[in-house]
Amino acid sequence: MEFCPKCKSMMMPAKKVYKCRKCGFEKEIKGGFVSKTERDEREVTVLEGREMGMPTTRVKCEECGNDTAYWWLRQLRSADESEVRFFRCTKCGKTWREYN
Repeated sequence: MEFCPKCKSMMMPAKKVYKCRKCGFEKEIKGGFVSKTERDEREVTVLEGREMGMPTTRVKCEECGNDTAYWWLRQLRSADESEVRFFRCTKCGKTWREYN
């Protein structure tokens, strides 16, 4: 990201120069600029099982009897009410919630 030395506004890339939209100052792009057409495709990896990156807790799943589940909190109602804790079984994937 480049900033204009005259007016301190953010400069935008235009062809082979950075150009200030406010005052029109131009600066040559050197080296590290990559246009959108030159970018490589990104690889997406979907993690499953224990690799999901979510915290786990010991709670029994009513569906399969497994004793480990991922958990997370969500504010479903107004801010003055407590959050709802969600669980997802690490074995069968069943999701349920616990109200506080």
